[in-house]
Amino acid sequence: MTIAVSNEFVAAPEAAAETRATEAVRVKAVALPESSPTGMAPKSAKRFSDKVHAQPRMKVGAGAVLQTGAALLWLPQAGLLAYALGLVMKGGALTQVAWIAIAVLMLGIIRAALDAAGSRIAFKAARATLAVLRERAVCALMRRSPLDNSRPASGLAASVIAEQAEAVIPYLSRFQPVRQRVSVVPLVILAVVLWFSWVAALILLVAAPLIPVFMALIGWRAKAASEAQLAELGGMNGFLLDRLRGLSTIRAFDAVDLTAHRLRNNAESLRRRTMVVLRIAFLSSAVLELFSALGVAMVAVYTGFHLLGQLDFGAWGGKLTLPESFFILLLAPAFFEPLRDLSAVWHDRASGEAAIKALEVLGGEGAAMVSDAAQFCPSPLPSPRKERGEGGVNVASSSFFPCTRQKNETETSVSPSPRARGEGKGEGQPARVSEGQAALHLTNLRFRHAGSDTPLFDNFNLTVSPGEHVALWGPSGCGKSTLLALMGGLVIPEEGNITLCGPPFLPETAADIRARMAWVGQKPHIFAGSAEANITLGRDGGEAEIEAALEAANLTDVIRNRAALGESGIGLSGGEALRLSLARAAFNTEAAIILADEPTAHLDHQTALKVMDSLLALAKGKTLVVATHDPALALRMDRLVRLDAGRRA
Repeated sequence: MTIAVSNEFVAAPEAAAETRATEAVRVKAVALPESSPTGMAPKSAKRFSDKVHAQPRMKVGAGAVLQTGAALLWLPQAGLLAYALGLVMKGGALTQVAWIAIAVLMLGIIRAALDAAGSRIAFKAARATLAVLRERAVCALMRRSPLDNSRPASGLAASVIAEQAEAVIPYLSRFQPVRQRVSVVPLVILAVVLWFSWVAALILLVAAPLIPVFMALIGWRAKAASEAQLAELGGMNGFLLDRLRGLSTIRAFDAVDLTAHRLRNNAESLRRRTMVVLRIAFLSSAVLELFSALGVAMVAVYTGFHLLGQLDFGAWGGKLTLPESFFILLLAPAFFEPLRDLSAVWHDRASGEAAIKALEVLGGEGAAMVSDAAQFCPSPLPSPRKERGEGGVNVASSSFFPCTRQKNETETSVSPSPRARGEGKGEGQPARVSEGQAALHLTNLRFRHAGSDTPLFDNFNLTVSPGEHVALWGPSGCGKSTLLALMGGLVIPEEGNITLCGPPFLPETAADIRARMAWVGQKPHIFAGSAEANITLGRDGGEAEIEAALEAANLTDVIRNRAALGESGIGLSGGEALRLSLARAAFNTEAAIILADEPTAHLDHQTALKVMDSLLALAKGKTLVVATHDPALALRMDRLVRLDAGRRA
């Protein structure tokens, strides 16, 4: 989503790192819990994986078919080898055996080529599938409201998208092809062996079911152990990330030793859970090897006694010949080979399904914001305008009609025109936001936070004229920050209209509308990097524009001596971070409305005055809405709007 505004506006009132999955990927953190963040029960891994594109799924299947065909080529190879043995025992000519050897060699080359091609196709398709799953998860995060308290944190999103999601690759490229081979190859070999000896086929048939039965029993334990290990890993990562962020507080309260002791305990717990997973993996391999070895040995004993003349039953022709016995012996290990491969990749299944489940939870539904994320997604996302469900928001009766008007226009609320709705001429083309000052209208607004029975705003009305400066005043918890978020489309009301004059505030117009807004938050997020990059936030602009923004925020002297800024503003004071937020807003020269959330909170008197002066200078000729507890700032506004638990006082 391309929004030419301060990055904290996109994430208000939280830090921008909580809204951008790209920023979150820097952090390695925690595993996802069992349940969905919205309180809804997660769908199965299979149902979620079925949502990916059909083409990657078909390519994974094509790779599995090639690998299955390569495994089946062993049957003609074994038949030719058995036939060659019979010729040698009968004193056949060397040329006859040579041609058979060449045929076996050619089949071996074809078999290796098919297996390699199948593996390559399956791997590429698995990569494509993972890319789709990641895009869906990122798009789901992009359309989640920053005020949604169930939205996953940045560290959690980073752990899932960048780290845990990689387990999908072996799950699709190794486990799925092996599972297909297991369902085809043993049955074909069993049918071929049955053609020669029903006893040998019976031995294989008895030994084979024991393997999947024990594998299923072990698999249940492996899945539980794998999920517990991932949860422990996530808990340790989350603990470490949280303590690193609060390192100064830990030092101030002399809790370094206590924190280190807890970290050691977490590491020891993770080690134990990891060893449990490894023990189960080794146990599964040992169980499979035991039963496959017993099966092959019993077939070898049976055919051996036939050749010695000690047995004369079980073969349709009376007794097995040497070529027939040799052929059956060659097929017996091949019968168990897919099952052995299944054992080797069995842990990939547990890890892959856990990763898909984590991606599913990450992409769960929650409170939505007006976002253009859908146009960047691999397939259409559900519209935020839908009926309220479990954990959702009822937005069916709400509408956003932002509009821009010239200074002398009337303040009548304007409904969307047919063109703005995409009807008639220009269908499918979003209406453009016109130039001019912005008026703001809130009509019959109703909103409540998820999980709350009492609405925060009910039948709330407010009009802000173009160029007017308005202060939102009231006690903590009365809804000042939420009201600013509603104005910016970061949350969607249950009922009522929010207008700015112009095109509807729809996903396809959200970026253009927000390009004319600027946000100044009380806790701006500072990225590790240069000051220039923190001001531009990826927007176009040269040195002159950056210098002008720094000058407008009275930050030139502070930034001049800093080559780079630390993560979360390490090295900057609270007032300097606030002024950097002002510089971001000043850099957006197209902004017609400025939303400021407690811009002078937690600042000393002198710093608060500097921030106040810079903000008012920046807002000259623009619409300004400020949420504040500062009486000095409120007195410098054109109008004071008192709020009391979501109502006009």
